[in-house]
Amino acid sequence: RQSPSQRPMYGLGSGFIIDSAGIVVTNNHVIEGADEITIIMFDQEEYKAELLGRDPKADLAVLKIDQEDEVPSMEIGNSDNLKIGDIVLAIGNPYGLGKSVSMGIVSATGREFNNPYSDYIQTDASINMGNSGGALIDTSGRLIGINTFIRSSSGGSEGIGLAIPSVTVLGIINDLIQFGEVKRGWLGF
Repeated sequence: RQSPSQRPMYGLGSGFIIDSAGIVVTNNHVIEGADEITIIMFDQEEYKAELLGRDPKADLAVLKIDQEDEVPSMEIGNSDNLKIGDIVLAIGNPYGLGKSVSMGIVSATGREFNNPYSDYIQTDASINMGNSGGALIDTSGRLIGINTFIRSSSGGSEGIGLAIPSVTVLGIINDLIQFGEVKRGWLGF
């Protein structure tokens, strides 16, 4: 019998393919502390993934799946064009149930929540445990955000969902792919 410290730990989250070469984006907190990362696709095909880079400050991570053929990737939309009331869909893996989509609206944009590196999109689309790292898309199927966390008074899944805007995601993941980290400017006065 194994003691609790010897048993393997498993994390669960979501992600999406942003480039047909097998580049996957998720939240940093989904993969943080992982020794091994396995990505299970929609068709249940499994791939080992390599961590290309992560940014704990913005809670983003970029992975590369080990595959030979090109894979379908998401079209990227412009989150700067979002308006309050726009319909959005949160795609993910809530509670490990997989292949889940919930619909809501954009409730607000520019939410800060103690993170100077991202102004979040607020939505009432359900973002539950396991949805972190999944795509928030518009009604044309374009990525407009990455589901990140729930703001809740009880700590449960009820509350407001928050997503990192696609414009922020693109800037950060380009650095993560190229350098493995984000290069931020700094001025001291």
